[in-house]
Amino acid sequence: MRRYDLPPLDLLETFEAAARHLSFTRAGDELALTQSAVSRQIAALEERLGVALFQRLHRALRLTDAGLRLHGAAGDVLQRLHAVTGELRQSQRQKAVLVTTTPGFAGLWLIPRLAEFVALHPEVDVRTSASYVLVNLDRDGVDLAIRYCTSETAGPSATKLFGESILPVCSPALRNDPKRPLQRPEDLARHVLLHADNSGGGSMPLEWPIWLRAMKVEGLKPAGVLHFSLYDQMIHAAIDGQGIALGRVPLVSRLIREGRLVAPFSKRIASPLGYHLLRSTVSAGKPEVAQFADWLIAQSREETRQGKR
Repeated sequence: MRRYDLPPLDLLETFEAAARHLSFTRAGDELALTQSAVSRQIAALEERLGVALFQRLHRALRLTDAGLRLHGAAGDVLQRLHAVTGELRQSQRQKAVLVTTTPGFAGLWLIPRLAEFVALHPEVDVRTSASYVLVNLDRDGVDLAIRYCTSETAGPSATKLFGESILPVCSPALRNDPKRPLQRPEDLARHVLLHADNSGGGSMPLEWPIWLRAMKVEGLKPAGVLHFSLYDQMIHAAIDGQGIALGRVPLVSRLIREGRLVAPFSKRIASPLGYHLLRSTVSAGKPEVAQFADWLIAQSREETRQGKR
């Protein structure tokens, strides 16, 4: 087993500073040590090596031949260690991207696509924080936020990913149930309607009463109702055939394309809200944050393109 017979790193660091300054006092100032502490460490290093490293002259220091040799080697090694450890720390800091968004967007749109980003950038660790709490990106150390709000609320620095429209969705089996056909909005009276009580962290502008009013069936009484605390919970209940939910496009677009959900009625209404990307000013220089933001924008454009087919 190989073992390196080397003096302690702190002694080498003190020696390198003293040799560079040719002064125990200035070396101590650089290292936050007293002059006497530097002198003791140099003496300990000389004793360990069995050679003198400095000539102590009247109010001056001079390196011996041994000191010159050690200074050249120690300076090179310490500089290389400093550079490598700095790169490792910087690399570790840069590999993590923290993004905050709503649980519905995270569960239904973002997370199903993350494998595509990881395949392109396996060195980047994307960490998703799903919450309705609006965090301060710079203060809380969050790199990106995908906010569900109006363009005015998002602010001029935000990038709009896409808008939103609303339409009923359900499982294919429920849509094809011959005993409860779904051909007109009035047919919803035979079905259970699913509600998400806190799907946007507050009151939502588009819920069943508004959609029913737009379809001119205001006052419709459904066969039953089920309430969920989170939007993605409600959508999974719709996939399982437990009832009919109001689907938010594009959150449910992939599920419709995959055939896990269907839209029994083509009529949809537009929402004043949309999904906006905000960036932390603190993280502006991190290349992996830019990579993830560019990927999000590209994915949103592809989503919009597919929606127009």
